[in-house]
Amino acid sequence: MICISMFIRSHLLRSFLVTLLFILLAAPAPAASDEQRAVMRIDYPEFWPFFVRNQSGRMIGFFHDIVSSALGEMGIDTVWKAFPWERCQANVRNGVADAMITVPTAERLEYAATHADPFYNKELVVFTYAGNPKLPAIESIRTIDDILSQNLTVITYAGNGWSERNLSARGISVLTTPILPNIWRMLAHKRGDIVIEWPGAAWPDIRRVGVTDAVVQTSVTLESMPFHLLIRKGSPYADRLDEFNRIISRMRDDGSIERIVDVYLPLGP
Repeated sequence: MICISMFIRSHLLRSFLVTLLFILLAAPAPAASDEQRAVMRIDYPEFWPFFVRNQSGRMIGFFHDIVSSALGEMGIDTVWKAFPWERCQANVRNGVADAMITVPTAERLEYAATHADPFYNKELVVFTYAGNPKLPAIESIRTIDDILSQNLTVITYAGNGWSERNLSARGISVLTTPILPNIWRMLAHKRGDIVIEWPGAAWPDIRRVGVTDAVVQTSVTLESMPFHLLIRKGSPYADRLDEFNRIISRMRDDGSIERIVDVYLPLGP
């Protein structure tokens, strides 16, 4: 009887072990964590409405949405890390991060590669006040030198480095205010002839100070800053930039980029 009992227990134990092994082999593997998955790390400086984390910690901003959408089509996941801008560039240069979003320069292209076409052009556009008798002359502006030759007065905010380098340094008449939104109040009250600003930043402030009907956005663009995805040379993703360029070109042609931007920047009055 003892032998029979031992045989039964041994048989049951073997059956249990076989069943347990089958369950373990059939079970799905645990999901890989972000650290285990191959993801592109993009470092960025928080700046609305380009890229920022909202109060719930979710990444938003139209640069983030455009780039994430294009990379997602390529099967590339992204992780976004916020740092001061100088640190972002150093992290890409030193191999800590894969990529950043900025304007390509000769210095940056020493350690990073990019694609042929910008996914967004940040344009500096000329604004004036409604009914300005100088409007025909303003609409004829093609270069900054035309502002000087036509003796136009520019309104800007104190500390505007672009204005100091490109306007004041050339002898153009410039009026400043320490409070940025006040430039639109000054323009509406005809304190100067023009304001030069990116429409994405301009219209929210124009609406905020209540001078929508008194300000006109002209068709004159004085400068365009082309924004690209820059990927560190040596990153496994650097050789896929042509594919990224094809996708953003299609997104631009089919209106996808414009629709993303419009979510964040409803321009005009």
